[in-house]
Amino acid sequence: MSGLELAAAAVLGSQLLDAKYHVKDDVLLIRKVVASAVPFLINCYRGRASYWYYFEKTVFKYPNNLAVSFPRPLKDGPSAKIDENGYAIYDDQFHLEQYTYKELYDMILRLSYILKFDYGVTAEQTIAVDCMNKPLFIILWFALWNIGAVPAFLNFNTKDKPLVHCLKIANVSQVFIDPDCQEPIKDTESLINEELPNVKLHYMNEVELLKVLSDKTRPKHRAPDHTRRPEDSDHSCCALIYTSGTTGFPKAGIMSWRKAFMAAAFFGYIMKIKKNSNILTAMPLYHSTAAMLGVCPALLSGACVSVSQKFSATTFWTQAKLSGATHIQYVGEVCRYLLNSKPHPDQRAHNVTIAYGNGLRRDIWPDFKERFHIQGIGEFYASTESPIATTNLQYGEFGIGACRKYGALINLITSLQQRLVKMDPEDDNEIYRDPKTGLAILADRNEPGELLMKILNAKNSEQTFQGYYGNKKATNSKIVHDVFKKGDAWFRSGDLLKMDDDGLLYFVDRLGDTFRWKSENVSASEVENELAGTKVVNQSVVVGVRVPNHEGRAGFAVIDPKDEYLDTTKHEEVLAKIYDHVNHSLPKYAVPQFIKISREIQASHNHKVPKNQFKNLKLPKGELGKDLIYWLNGDRYEELTEDSWLKIMSGASKL
Repeated sequence: MSGLELAAAAVLGSQLLDAKYHVKDDVLLIRKVVASAVPFLINCYRGRASYWYYFEKTVFKYPNNLAVSFPRPLKDGPSAKIDENGYAIYDDQFHLEQYTYKELYDMILRLSYILKFDYGVTAEQTIAVDCMNKPLFIILWFALWNIGAVPAFLNFNTKDKPLVHCLKIANVSQVFIDPDCQEPIKDTESLINEELPNVKLHYMNEVELLKVLSDKTRPKHRAPDHTRRPEDSDHSCCALIYTSGTTGFPKAGIMSWRKAFMAAAFFGYIMKIKKNSNILTAMPLYHSTAAMLGVCPALLSGACVSVSQKFSATTFWTQAKLSGATHIQYVGEVCRYLLNSKPHPDQRAHNVTIAYGNGLRRDIWPDFKERFHIQGIGEFYASTESPIATTNLQYGEFGIGACRKYGALINLITSLQQRLVKMDPEDDNEIYRDPKTGLAILADRNEPGELLMKILNAKNSEQTFQGYYGNKKATNSKIVHDVFKKGDAWFRSGDLLKMDDDGLLYFVDRLGDTFRWKSENVSASEVENELAGTKVVNQSVVVGVRVPNHEGRAGFAVIDPKDEYLDTTKHEEVLAKIYDHVNHSLPKYAVPQFIKISREIQASHNHKVPKNQFKNLKLPKGELGKDLIYWLNGDRYEELTEDSWLKIMSGASKL
């Protein structure tokens, strides 16, 4: 063999090895991590941990780049036009609002002046942001970062006692409220005034405020660096994002500066977000997916973030086309809604090449790419509170359905930080321990196990896992000790994943009392507490059940009624009382979709109700086809018949 042939063979062999082990990609990612992390840590040491400094650097580097794009829905706009092919055209239903980096920066500084001098906002305060997806959210958020205050992103669906709880645990002093989502606050205002009299509620006039912020004659305030919490370290709190848990009311997950930076720099790099990119998100900005994985990567790289005020399967691709999106964000439910929507010319008249998010089911993954002409899927696994995320930017055929796909080198590194452990066969919420050593055992390949993430400093865990603000008990419940050796500490994800023979990770299911519905985490305990408040229930069990052709799990409540309501003739009254109560006290996504009235709830020897017996309930009539189950049809519960079940599965009736 000649020297040229040997060289060619060597190149081919290298390419085949790289295709299998992805060495080149791993090396580039490691180089990116080192090149970004070292300057970040130096900046933290210099008292500049805040993301604000990175945003300013982008502003000064790309002042004329488009920063924010917003297809604002026209409230009184024209109805959709029908073209010659019978397709509805939605372009005229939106007004495209756009701001360059310089314009956005100036608006942020003008709002900073108002917040500081008119409302007295300081770096010592926690300020709640109650706002829909729109530029106003981002302007308010970054104005608070400029001043040094901690923004708390309220889920604008939250109301009543859970809302008061959110304000109380975070020690919120002021709330700024978008007029488009003010109803839950208005409905709860008397309770807030009663229990939290020092909390100030400010209902913003968005139209007038945007005029003021666009007025170049208005004063601006760029806070001096020494007032912007220079004592913050990389693990200090930069924002509070509320998450449902297994203990009832929402918890305030602490987002650290390190997580915001890692999301912006490393996640953005993996998802190929560059200065000419445009990320469209219809995910709520009060969640970490849109805020930390959408806005932060965009505004670090000089890209544009396009915000959709509310997800609509009908107009989503029109908004992608109008805004010029190159990337879109999703959760699994969104992908199925889009696939179930009617074909439309705009579904391919866009510039989107990458869709990224979490929960895209393996069975519809290829169909989603094909129908909407998407080249790459960026599936990830993370939670608001988790210290580490996993990613899979998938092209071609390999890696479909996985939430982690790296090469051999990074897999070796992550195996030291992320591990799947066997679960106790008697209680799938508990980690199995070896009877001899007392230590956990790694799950086998293709065996579901709980994902654990290593806490580097077990004695000072908050440096790795910041947990929940003002809730030490909930924070500690997410940490498990003495797992693989005495003295170690690991973060419990609360989720089951499995690893295949290629080292790919796949999401399997959630553990415990939390399930996901309508893109939101639902706390079964919170729902059970509210059902107890109806005064017609002795006890209840709430679980999430799978419904064909629907993402996540729908809320199913098994109700043990008080004696006077046990007779079936009283069921209608019971169900009406339940609906009236939970519709007022719970977000819409947490209201049970199915209810069974029964006396079959029995506690085990440890006084806990074993819920597994209810998680696989067969709809619509139970295992023997004789159960009487009710479903929420609009604003009332009615019997779940075979006919209504078929309509639910086909999409003719909506849950």
